[in-house]
Amino acid sequence: MCWKRIKRRAQSTGGRWLQRWWRRSTLWQRLALWLLPALLLVMSLELWMTRQDALAAANAAYDRSLLGALKSIDANISTASGGLSVELPYRMFEFFELTASGQVFFRVATSDGLVELGSADLPEPAQPPDLATPVFYDAVYFGEPLRVAAYRRALGGVQDAPSQASVLLQIGESTRSRQEFSDRFVRGAMRHDALVLLLLLSGSAVVLMVALRPLARLAREVQSRSANDLTHIDDGDLPADVRPLVAAVNQQMRRSQELIAVQREFLDDASHQLRTHLTTLQMQVDYARRTDDAGQVRTALDALANEIGRATRSAQQLLALGRSDTAAVAMVPVDLQALLRAVALQWLPQARAKRIDLGLQPSAAPALVAVGDPGLLHEALSNLVANAIAYTPVQGSITLSASADAHDWSLQVEDSGPGLTEAERAALGQRFRRGANAGQGGFGLGLSIVRTIAQRHGGHLLLAARSAGPGLHAMIVWPRSTAAADTVGAP
Repeated sequence: MCWKRIKRRAQSTGGRWLQRWWRRSTLWQRLALWLLPALLLVMSLELWMTRQDALAAANAAYDRSLLGALKSIDANISTASGGLSVELPYRMFEFFELTASGQVFFRVATSDGLVELGSADLPEPAQPPDLATPVFYDAVYFGEPLRVAAYRRALGGVQDAPSQASVLLQIGESTRSRQEFSDRFVRGAMRHDALVLLLLLSGSAVVLMVALRPLARLAREVQSRSANDLTHIDDGDLPADVRPLVAAVNQQMRRSQELIAVQREFLDDASHQLRTHLTTLQMQVDYARRTDDAGQVRTALDALANEIGRATRSAQQLLALGRSDTAAVAMVPVDLQALLRAVALQWLPQARAKRIDLGLQPSAAPALVAVGDPGLLHEALSNLVANAIAYTPVQGSITLSASADAHDWSLQVEDSGPGLTEAERAALGQRFRRGANAGQGGFGLGLSIVRTIAQRHGGHLLLAARSAGPGLHAMIVWPRSTAAADTVGAP
């Protein structure tokens, strides 16, 4: 149990070390890590094939010598006297022993077993050779590996011999010299392959270094830039497979420029809006300090309270706008009818204070469940209702409704206010842009918040004229498809 725990700990430690090394490794080191095993495998396969070729070449060369020895023995076999006469070429055997670096064995045996010369137990071939056809095979004799040549010839002219009598000639030599030859050949091939492998790795390193030089230049160029420099990176002299990366970086920098421009514009407009509130508050405080009339002080305090309320509303809208820009969109089922009721109850006191008829238009479906972020949708619908209450005259009407078709969901707010011109409807929704009838009641942020939330859901804000009489018909529309909703889950 202890050994298994130690083994698991060692494997875990080795895995973590390998991960750290991989994260810190260069492109060349990673390439070498992939190339080296493959090259070693190819090198091993090539050496094995070289060894087989060397053995085949050695066998072909040495087998010719064995065949010559067999023919020499065969030439010294005579049946002229009516019997079998064999004169062995001992000088040739001595020469073979020198070249074979070991002992040489021979055997001459007739098929009837009456005559047998040499090493009687020299292994025979697995299958009897055909007449006049030499065969070569490997065998082991007294623990010594041998290469043996065998040859069978007809035995004619011998008295009392059967007509199909034959004599088997065998000669074997040690394979030591062949093995040494093939080992020398393989060692030479191994040195050659090792040199080629080293040159290949070194050449790959040099080529990779030269190929990555444009990337190093690109890195130095980007590092030398100031923090505010987001200009386009020139990719004219970069390799074709690097240009998509540079194009992606340029695209990201363009997005960063646009985001910075939007943030700068937002900060400028927000600071201007807040300074306006602070200036108004300071003027009203100064006026209250200068007057001794209790009625005028009361009027100044009422104006201060009204301005503080407007400043609070402005700050809340700025926070809502920032949250709608950056908050993650949690796409969950939302009961649109319940959402309409919650928003209507929230704004019912303000509507009653202006004697505005705030109501809901029932849906044809008993339950209308969409997919969206309930918090952001509530914020968007609240801004539409707040705008409608602000611009709808006394005893006007505001109607909330929801609908769905095969492609989209929608939330709608219709009021009986003064409405907007076509040019104003096209321009509204941008930050701090207000209609001509806005007066002092709005800041140009409400519709911008609604438009941003609709875009975060993959949809859009539609502003249209009311179909029956003056007024505005505002609609938040976003797609039903799950794919479209999933694509907007991240800011």
